Amino acid sequence: MCRIPPDMPDPVDFQILAPRPKQPRPIILIGAGGIVRDAHLPAYKKAGLPVLAITDLDRDKARALAEASAIPKVAASVSEAATYAPKDAVFDVAVPASAIIEILRQLPDGAAVLVQKPMGDNLTDALEILRICRSKRLTAAVNFQLRFAPNMLAARRLTESGALGQLHDMEVKISVATPWQLWDFLSKAPRLEILYHSIHYVDLARSWFGNPRAVYAKTVVSPRAPKLAPTKSVIVLDFADDRRVFIATNHSHDFSEELQESFVQWEGVNGAMRAQMGVNLNYPKGKPDTLKYIVHGDPEWKSAPVSGNWFPDAFMGTMGSLQAFVEGSIPALPTSVEDAIDTMRTVEAAYISSDRGGVKLPES
Repeated sequence: MCRIPPDMPDPVDFQILAPRPKQPRPIILIGAGGIVRDAHLPAYKKAGLPVLAITDLDRDKARALAEASAIPKVAASVSEAATYAPKDAVFDVAVPASAIIEILRQLPDGAAVLVQKPMGDNLTDALEILRICRSKRLTAAVNFQLRFAPNMLAARRLTESGALGQLHDMEVKISVATPWQLWDFLSKAPRLEILYHSIHYVDLARSWFGNPRAVYAKTVVSPRAPKLAPTKSVIVLDFADDRRVFIATNHSHDFSEELQESFVQWEGVNGAMRAQMGVNLNYPKGKPDTLKYIVHGDPEWKSAPVSGNWFPDAFMGTMGSLQAFVEGSIPALPTSVEDAIDTMRTVEAAYISSDRGGVKLPES
């Protein structure tokens, strides 16, 4: 058994839930891709959030998903879905980034909308999305769901207990084999790893520490995936103090599952914790999410109780918090477009840093 130091707080209650609405609102799904099938719909079913209609450019795909998930209505277009939707409906826009702007223009003014990440293909798109949401008075959030993964919520609870002391280090390490071919639209995407994957970790870091002062980054093409945009990255977030926050990803480590890694690790002055993100390991089957922690005086790491995984459980958090905010049950919208724009600014800074390159060696 691990010894609890004298200054350790009372046993931590790790069970914490993301916000949920008191009165669930009907959801109109725009998009019927794999993420909707594997994460959105299972999460909404688990949370008791009703899906009223679905639409997709591939109507056969939408129809098949509607039949499998007992969705009452298959709309032929976004316009038809918007017309069909009741006034209290929440629109779930789960489409590639390049399609978001045109879809938002077709939604009713004043609607509640959950937008799939990323918030556009680049910062220019993100600013246009923000402008549309403001001009149409949309209550809009971006689906940065990693914040709501059960082990991330448990990590937050542990930190708030004071057990780890002041945090000064956050590290994200991804060394996996990601099957990018599962997403057809990514085959020609000019930006890939940071925009579509590490953006989750950038947003997570911002949720813990706020906006960085500056960003240093390099993203490169993998020789194991030479036809794709860069899929390996290193990102350093500079907070102008003693905090070290960095993200290192390699999506081409396909030699063996034995030493593949997918974790977020935090260190405080009194202890540390590590959250495994199992979905990245042997994707899409994945492995369980876990959270381990240790404090000074303990001879070994402890496992915190974690119920559920990033996929699909965290998706209850993004939709649940949006619905709870719209009904007035919570005072702030955690992943609002007003907050998400700063995640996009950080991502843009990473690409600018990568393009400019590092400091050349001084003359000898």
